Amino acid sequence: MNEPRTVSLDTLHLLAAALLCGERGWPVIPLIPGAKRPTGHPERSCPRTGRCSGGHRTPEQRATTEPDLIQTAWAHHPYNVGIATGPAGLLVVDLDVPKEEEQEGAPDGATSFEALCERHGQPFPDTYQVRTPSGGRHLYFTAPRGVRLKCSVKRIAPNIDTRAWGGYVVAAGCTTPQGAYEVAEAAPVAALPAWLAELLTESAKPAEPPTLARVLDGSKAARTALERECAVIRAAREGGPNGRNATLHRSACKVARFVAWGHIDRRTVEEAIQAAGESTGLPAAECRTTIHSAMEWIVAHATPREVA
Repeated sequence: MNEPRTVSLDTLHLLAAALLCGERGWPVIPLIPGAKRPTGHPERSCPRTGRCSGGHRTPEQRATTEPDLIQTAWAHHPYNVGIATGPAGLLVVDLDVPKEEEQEGAPDGATSFEALCERHGQPFPDTYQVRTPSGGRHLYFTAPRGVRLKCSVKRIAPNIDTRAWGGYVVAAGCTTPQGAYEVAEAAPVAALPAWLAELLTESAKPAEPPTLARVLDGSKAARTALERECAVIRAAREGGPNGRNATLHRSACKVARFVAWGHIDRRTVEEAIQAAGESTGLPAAECRTTIHSAMEWIVAHATPREVA
């Protein structure tokens, strides 16, 4: 006679966390036990069978609120719980702490967010909050209807990221080797403040400069792009989605592709963009942090040149 399978307390705890999210209407995905990455296969190795028989399904597409599916997934495995923010109708503001490589004294996400609130004459929002293992905070908001917000990285201020469509957050009750995700404020989830939604919404942009013709000399294209983006940075003004820091980050990302492709030296790019950023009145330390963030991300994730 088969012995009944024992389910660990950790597994039951995480199952309860997943079911609670489902009850709130927040679709969930299983994350690797003790980690933050989704389970399952990447698109490049998709077998095109089962749930992927009609094409590869991303974690966001696989997210569910169905209790039966959640029970099946979490019944015997201590999966961490990921909340698919876009389908959940959420915009989560991630207030991070400075990384070790950042300059000493760099502002953390909470300080940057408090400064944003003060600048817009608004109080710090009263909403559901989760404390992260690093000491940061996740602020949960309901996304505005009719606007499909996407994730952002340090777009509105240093050490502030957002998760919406195309992203997910780790739910309260989960743990990683760094620590636990815990409810810090059990307040109801507030609507995204209008001033914050405006910062995160792309406004109408003036006509873009003519697209560069494809050239065989990658270094020439890189130099042209660097000169163009430095001019864009120097013309930036304070505040709004096209403010100085946001413009600095976007322009650094655009030129960082050429660094990733080996068409221009990273130091050359960083020095030129640093000078352009400082010319707008941004502090040198803030420029360095923003440029470093953009460079590290793009260099690690740039699309290969032949398919770009």
